[in-house]
Amino acid sequence: MARRPLPSILSSRPTLVRGRDLARSAADGASDVLHPVITIARGMRRQAAWTGGWWGRTPKDRRGPALLLAAAGAVVLVMMPYGPLLAVVAVIASAAWMGRDRGAGAAAGPGEAEAGRLQSLYEALVPYLSDPADPAPLYTYDGSWAKAFTSFDFEGGRLVRLHLRYPAYFTDGEAESRARVEQLLHAKAGRGREYRFDWNEEENHLTLTALPPLPTDIVAQRFVTAPGETVLGFTDAEAVPRTVPVAGGGEETRDAPPVVWRTGSRSTEPHLLALGQPGTGTTSLLRSIALQSLVHGDVVIVDGSGTGEYACLTGRPGVLAVEDGLLGASATLEWAAHETERRLIAVNRARQEGRPVDEDARRPLWILVDRPTALSQLALAEGRPDPQLLLDVPLRHGRAASVAVAVADQLDATEALAPVVIAHTRARVVLGRLAPEHVEAVLGAAQRTTPAAEVPPGRGYARLGTGPVLRLQVPSTPDPYDDEAPAPHREAVLTLLPGSLPPAAEPDPAPLPAPEPSSLRKDAVIRTVADLT
Repeated sequence: MARRPLPSILSSRPTLVRGRDLARSAADGASDVLHPVITIARGMRRQAAWTGGWWGRTPKDRRGPALLLAAAGAVVLVMMPYGPLLAVVAVIASAAWMGRDRGAGAAAGPGEAEAGRLQSLYEALVPYLSDPADPAPLYTYDGSWAKAFTSFDFEGGRLVRLHLRYPAYFTDGEAESRARVEQLLHAKAGRGREYRFDWNEEENHLTLTALPPLPTDIVAQRFVTAPGETVLGFTDAEAVPRTVPVAGGGEETRDAPPVVWRTGSRSTEPHLLALGQPGTGTTSLLRSIALQSLVHGDVVIVDGSGTGEYACLTGRPGVLAVEDGLLGASATLEWAAHETERRLIAVNRARQEGRPVDEDARRPLWILVDRPTALSQLALAEGRPDPQLLLDVPLRHGRAASVAVAVADQLDATEALAPVVIAHTRARVVLGRLAPEHVEAVLGAAQRTTPAAEVPPGRGYARLGTGPVLRLQVPSTPDPYDDEAPAPHREAVLTLLPGSLPPAAEPDPAPLPAPEPSSLRKDAVIRTVADLT
């Protein structure tokens, strides 16, 4: 039997194709013609959504004044010439702007590699930020990072900033829970850099920021500070509210955020304790403090290591003593105790008599002690009193007498530090490569950043009193008599020494004559070395 052909209405495929093309062309033409209307309608819908969201966020006690203000504005518009017309034009223009096509912005999103890194980071957080009992979990194994990561930034293919949300039941108040998440983010975001974690417990947000390395080209120099202020080093720009001009490795001058230690009668942390391993820069820190302190006051230096690191300061104006032996150090510290008592008596008498305090009692005095535990061991071996106990009076009463004490020692000798030293040094500095738990043990608070991959000399953390833990880079202040130190750094220290002339003002290259050694004050009570034996 022959097959009958199909009806023409069913077998005419070209006619259907032409009809579909005509319909598509008509729809495209209509969309082109009505594109302004569609854009304005989309913008009005977004405006209405924004207005509803704003009304929902506005407290109830402020809604009445807001309505009154809106009504007053409407009345003013109606009474103005062409006011309603201008209002309609403004609304349409804003709707057209809000309803514009934002396809270009969507195309600027993360690339394929960046999206893959975000997705892997999201999946790694699932075991830590999810709960099987959660009916609508924010972190699931088959979920997407787009609903948890609100903003992010990449630089050179590496994640430099990430803002994420986490569920409210996550125990963000527990240090162990935070540490697990921070360790995971540090590993997944890329090691070799320092990251800062800002936890917003109120809104359940966490911001991860990759921190740039701190500058290591800042050398010792005259910093722009007020009397009683000492620059310990430099930190992140977001961590402190001020900057000071500094000169780096070249001739250019830039602004850098300093960590300023304030001393004096109004200071809440008048004494400093710096700890670190050998070669981490604690001696350079004390040398930097000495150079800055000599601008406004006098300095007494006790070098327990006996290596001559402070020989450049011997006999300089304002340097009352530089001692590195047990007997000389004990005599100097005892003088400092009697000097503190004398100043307290002078201040008390001046206040009782209603007159200004004498200049010799108001001039700041810094007592810098390096490696006191080494002197304590020598004293113990010889059966003498511990020299650290002589710091009791300056530490307890130095704030009122304009006396500041800075102690530096090795981290493994903290058990030998006297309790009075630990109790009264509220400004703390720790230098070198240390575990986070060691930093917390010294500073009394956990650091907000991950450990650094490379730790140059002078790199560490600082905490002043009850303030936050700050990253710190001490300015390079080497011994000017150390031939292994860079020549520009040694010249910078030599220029800052009292009694020295700047290189441009030197009449000839011949070395300057050493100034006459300055002795301790005559009005102080000092026991001689013979009395100590």
